[in-house]
Amino acid sequence: MFSKKIKALFNPENYHGWNRNKKYFEGWYYKLISQDETSALAIIPGIAMDEKGEKQAFIQVLNGKSLEAEYYRFEAESFQAHPSKFELKLADNFFSASQIKLNHPELKGELHFKNQVGWPKPWYSPGIMGPFSFIPFMECYHGILSMDHKIEGQIHFKGVDYNFDGGRGYMEKDWGHSFPSAYIWMQSNHFSKSGISVKASVAKIPWLGSSFVGFIAGVWLKDRLIQFTTYNFTKLKKSRVSDHYVEIQMENRNHRLKIIATKSEATSLASPIAGFMDGRISESMTSKLEIELFDKKKKVILLKDIGKNAGLEVAGNIPEIQI
Repeated sequence: MFSKKIKALFNPENYHGWNRNKKYFEGWYYKLISQDETSALAIIPGIAMDEKGEKQAFIQVLNGKSLEAEYYRFEAESFQAHPSKFELKLADNFFSASQIKLNHPELKGELHFKNQVGWPKPWYSPGIMGPFSFIPFMECYHGILSMDHKIEGQIHFKGVDYNFDGGRGYMEKDWGHSFPSAYIWMQSNHFSKSGISVKASVAKIPWLGSSFVGFIAGVWLKDRLIQFTTYNFTKLKKSRVSDHYVEIQMENRNHRLKIIATKSEATSLASPIAGFMDGRISESMTSKLEIELFDKKKKVILLKDIGKNAGLEVAGNIPEIQI
């Protein structure tokens, strides 16, 4: 058991719930956009345990174009995780960093992922959580499996065939007991040029009887990742939400990032509260992100572009995280 937990600590993509029997959830998020951008699906396998120890496994599917979502529930015993790497079996379905195999009456197919762009995970800062990865009492942990990658394969979902050959994907995950009481999340890897991906989030983080506003952003520019995080001396300059827009500004010693997200129609999804999937959030997969990344030392704009097919979630008591 100890070796499984240590391997998971330094490999955020692995399953973390080895010694958990209640008030716990873990889910992996696969974002899928077809080459012609007419299809947008998100597939989320996971497991959830409530405060009394009742467990369920699930596969949740979001169709970002038709604004439909399905939640397929499984017996917890059907959930099997590999002890030392990211591989999941959920009944007759299989998930890993490089492929998905689906065999459900309404959800069938096989996808392969190539040229994944992961978040760095040195021993002292394993993944996007950085040193917070070592804190045992966090409400929710987060991991990035791939900022951008190529997709090959097809999926049959609710009577419709979806071809993802040549499409682009993104992968992340969450685990803990509840989503934050207020948060903003956004992501896009569909810009005017390939090899660009942006992910950003702001959330209320409970901490030792109090709380703080935590934030994370990453900009992948072809061959390098520029990070904006609570722990690398970045400052959150602005976090504002209106009826139609979300604006975030972050700045550190070297770079300044400004994002204006244009909201689009969203779909309701199940989310974790005290371990079980009893909450509801709304996610859009057709929003737009207007990005400006400025290099303060060279005094040049590194990126000024609009990301399409953007995932966007705005949830909870947003005044708690507005700046």
